[in-house]
Amino acid sequence: MDIRDRDSDSDDQEDFQDAEDAPITASVSLNQALEESHKAIDYFFNNQFREAKSLMTPYANISMYHSLGHSVFLYMEAVLTFEREAIKRASVALKSSMSVCNRFRKKTTFGESLGKVVRRSNYELYTQTEAHAELCHAEAMLLKSTLTFIEDETLASFIKAGIKIRSCFNSYKDCHQILLNRNWEKDPTKEHFEGGVRVGIGVFNLMISMLPSRVIRLLEFIGFSGNKQKGLNELTIGCETEGLRQILCIMAVLAYNLVVLPVLSHREGDTKLCRDIIDKRLLKHPKSVWFLFFKGRLEFLQGNMDECKNWYVKSWKSQDVWPQFHHICYWELVWVHSLNMEWKQAVYYSSQLVEHSRWSRTMYSYQKAALLCMMKDTLTSSEKEEIDKLMRDVPKYKQRIAGKSIPMEKFAVKKAERYFSQNRNLLIPVVELMFLWNMFKIFKNFSVGAKILKLIEKAATNLDSGDKSCRYYNDNKALLLLLQGACLRQMGSPLQALNCLETAISMNKSIIEDSYIVPYAIVELALVEWYNGNCQKAILALEDAKKNYTGYSLESRLHFRIHTALTDFKSEMKRS
Repeated sequence: MDIRDRDSDSDDQEDFQDAEDAPITASVSLNQALEESHKAIDYFFNNQFREAKSLMTPYANISMYHSLGHSVFLYMEAVLTFEREAIKRASVALKSSMSVCNRFRKKTTFGESLGKVVRRSNYELYTQTEAHAELCHAEAMLLKSTLTFIEDETLASFIKAGIKIRSCFNSYKDCHQILLNRNWEKDPTKEHFEGGVRVGIGVFNLMISMLPSRVIRLLEFIGFSGNKQKGLNELTIGCETEGLRQILCIMAVLAYNLVVLPVLSHREGDTKLCRDIIDKRLLKHPKSVWFLFFKGRLEFLQGNMDECKNWYVKSWKSQDVWPQFHHICYWELVWVHSLNMEWKQAVYYSSQLVEHSRWSRTMYSYQKAALLCMMKDTLTSSEKEEIDKLMRDVPKYKQRIAGKSIPMEKFAVKKAERYFSQNRNLLIPVVELMFLWNMFKIFKNFSVGAKILKLIEKAATNLDSGDKSCRYYNDNKALLLLLQGACLRQMGSPLQALNCLETAISMNKSIIEDSYIVPYAIVELALVEWYNGNCQKAILALEDAKKNYTGYSLESRLHFRIHTALTDFKSEMKRS
């Protein structure tokens, strides 16, 4: 799609823009808009959210940068709160922002539109303002498209949002051509434009490259493509490019290395790079809720439990304008205390999420119930009744997107049902959740891993000394073997890990409900084989898990890990 083609953008006109553009009643120069946007970003990362928003709002109807900035604040509020009115306000603001950007975009005559079919666009003809208008329009369209996923949860809207994101991806590619082909000599706004292009191209490439191969093939068919190394290179350059959007490149790099990779792959992120970035940013924004959080996340992934706890608390106490930021830290603190087996403290933060957060009441209810189950021997009768109530509440709040349940919520509902069918009992459910959220990586801190391993072994002893005729005995046995094997792998005991994992896999036909255990165990086994130097065995195991197992809980989550591991392993074998 050529960005000058208004005909090809007709669907966007229908969905995203007002019938008629409002007249420009005043003017704001591009330099002034960039300067004030930069100031708003400084306000934002110093937790001065009201000041940042008030700087953007007055010119939101006449300046593309002010309009985009104003919309971003409403968008964040919508995503953080999930409140219907906040989502509606953000949607209207983004629609208006796209309309404002369109006033400044390069106009294309009918003849030029026809000519584009046979010749390339002349990107050199874009003025300074037209170039920035294209980028701002792409950014607003991306936010509006992603908002559609929570604004309207029907399948039709889901597909429509995907088509809009594809258009947005093409717009970013065209902006990249403007960056490469336009004459930017003596243009001080280039660095601001370049940063936006880098973050857009970088994030698209990075995220697409992480998707399972079957999804990538479908996306390539409709025009998407992704290259991990290209994405990382673009973001790295963007982090070093002084400009308005440098901070977005920095946030993308931190999120990828400290959140996305740790959850969705076997790999570690670049913690040295993250530490350098965070330390520099905390010198500039010492009270920023974001950089305090990322500092906590970094220490958490390094297994420094006391340090990360302090940073998370600093983060949520650093501001109270948006309490939803607190919930992000509460979620992390639940797991910090759980890994330390400090169940009461974990329950406290879990209770805060149940009572105040709207993101996933289903997950929060199950999480709190699971934590209380870990203390079942010491609970009062009223506390045991609370577990029952929470488990009954789990399915009540289940959400659907495009007609589909969220996989982790679906898993929680199944486990809540199991709790009642298993005589109001679950086996170390919090440790199971730790494994599924890929938190066993923390066991590089041996003292943390040893405590959890002891907990698993105790549960196994209790299971074996109990009633082996129980309907779910084999499910529970296989689960404990999987958890034990995964724990031992992280703690550097590969032979013991292999023994546990192979036994769990051998129980495939005797497992009644928890069919996810076997493919997850095969992936764990593949990682052990790889680190033992049995490269071909590792790849064959991953291919086995990928091709021969389907229909189990959290299948997509495992496929992310399989795809990342296969990509890394095959690349490494080629190099060697």
